[in-house]
Order: sequence, then C-alpha cells, then structure tokens
Amino acid sequence: MTSTLAFDIAQFFLLLNHQVLPLIFIKAEFDPKVKQFFSNYLVERKIQYFWNNFSSLFFNVDVGVGQDSTLSSILSALYLAPILHILEKHLKILKIPISILSFVDYGLLIAQSRSLTISNDFLFCSYRVISSLLKKFGLILEYGKTEVFHFSRSNSIFNPSLLDLSTLGGPILCPRNI
Repeated sequence: MTSTLAFDIAQFFLLLNHQVLPLIFIKAEFDPKVKQFFSNYLVERKIQYFWNNFSSLFFNVDVGVGQDSTLSSILSALYLAPILHILEKHLKILKIPISILSFVDYGLLIAQSRSLTISNDFLFCSYRVISSLLKKFGLILEYGKTEVFHFSRSNSIFNPSLLDLSTLGGPILCPRNI
C-alpha cells in the first residue's frame, strides 16, 4: 500500500522572511558576495502605494518575494532546502520511512506499508514535523488544501480510514477516490 499526503504552504512567496535568507546563505557556506547581493536585494526594502492622486508614506517590507520576480524560484528553493533537510533528519531519527517531494509551495509526503494504520501514523507524524518546521521558518500550511490518497494492489474492497490531523490544527481528511 502506498499513501500520500499532499499539502500547500499558504502565501508562500509573500511570507519568505528576508532576515532568514542571509542566515541560510551563511549556513550553506555560500560565497560572501552571494549573501551580500541577496541581502542588498531583499533587506530594508520599502514600498509606497499610489491611488489616483494619493501617495502613501514608505513602508518597510521585510517579507515576501514577488512571484513574478526572476529570482523568486531560486530564493524559494534556497529557503526550502534547509527545511526539507531538517525534516529528513527528524524523520530518520524517528525511524519514519517517508519520501518527500517538493514543488515550491506544494509538497507530498509518501508512505509505504502493508498496513493502512501504519501508513496513516507515518503521515500523521510527518505532517506534525513539517508543520512545526514551517512555523519556525515563518510559514504555515494551508489546511483546506491538504489531501490524502491511498493506493492499494488489493483486489478486495478497499475502504481506507480517515486521517485525523485535527490535534495538529489541521483537518480530518477523507481519502480521495481516484
């Protein structure tokens, strides 16, 4: 049996913390010139709004990267890399055999087991770890877009159980029919 849990990071590009990115560059041992470039590009940015004849004061913008920015995909990958690395380390320590796929602000946790109960336990624990890590990095899961899918080779009637994430602040997921 293969079970997957699909999740979405809410407002991903808008919530990227400009103060965290330079720390990631230092930890990843990037050339100081790269860190300096992105620090100058992101840190201490300001925005001003115009509407008809009105113009606002300048506001500091310490989070967010425009989705239309040429650098947005690069910055998002750099931002997510340590989160996924820490997630893999935590799951290895907890002995939870989960595979992870990331598509920028979407992710997929994949569990394989002979038992649906064990697969659901693996997904539950993995979801708990990823939601905690994302919160520490200033990101949150969009619970309404979380879905679970189960695939079985069994020829008998297959009636998978619910995956209850409510104790983590998430939804109770009814497996999707494919």
